[in-house]
Amino acid sequence: MPELPEVETVCQGLKAALDGAVIAEVTLRRKNLRIPFPEDFTQRLEGKAITGIRRRAKYLLFDIAGEDVMIAHLGMSGHFTVASNPPKSYEKHDHVVIRLTDGKVVIYNDVRRFGLITLARKEELSEHPLLAGLGPEPLENSFSPAYLARALSTRNTALKVALMDQSVVVGVGNIYASEALFLAGIKPKTPANQAVDQAKLLIQCIRKVLNDAIKSGGSTLRDHVQVTGETGYFQHHFNVYGRSGKPCFSCGTPIKSERLSGRSTFFCAECQS
Repeated sequence: MPELPEVETVCQGLKAALDGAVIAEVTLRRKNLRIPFPEDFTQRLEGKAITGIRRRAKYLLFDIAGEDVMIAHLGMSGHFTVASNPPKSYEKHDHVVIRLTDGKVVIYNDVRRFGLITLARKEELSEHPLLAGLGPEPLENSFSPAYLARALSTRNTALKVALMDQSVVVGVGNIYASEALFLAGIKPKTPANQAVDQAKLLIQCIRKVLNDAIKSGGSTLRDHVQVTGETGYFQHHFNVYGRSGKPCFSCGTPIKSERLSGRSTFFCAECQS
């Protein structure tokens, strides 16, 4: 599933291409994705300008002139592409087509249909079921050492599990939690409440991994592509993720892989203590 860097990369691409554009026509090529589209979905979008595009956690938020925000989640295989002109034909899994007044076409394709696109009123956005209860953004000042120390102090679960808890901090999924913990030199199974004193280090490592991944266009393991259709490149810089049995770049010890809360986690037993 795309994590924060992948969604941020898509967000930046969409913003550059669509900010200020006016929606001429919306075509739904099926009735639902993970959830049904609102019955008045097309009516609430057509004729309206896109006044901004931003990210909250792993959600894309399209600010629409007037009262609405369009919320999109890419699920496991969803992606947006922007074409200068309408294609001659659409692919089987091109589920949403948004035609703009300048001639561009925005296409949402989702093979597995685990993604979603819906609408919310702006004044209700913070309390929307998809967004309520989310923790701070890892790249913003609210994700501070004092905050993280407090959050970890009440948890005796594995540190990696705590960092992937969206109520603690948003957007740090399996890949980037593994990579950040390697940089910090901390084993994934370390009890969260035993890492309180390392909150500042953890934040520094999380931010470095996320920022480096964003600069590389995210990580393409299977489905992630940018708005331009290009893949991401950060997977070529993984220190531990997906490298089970391969030598650690720092010490040469074979990277280990274990299951933690149902997810594969990767670490160096020598470099991480």
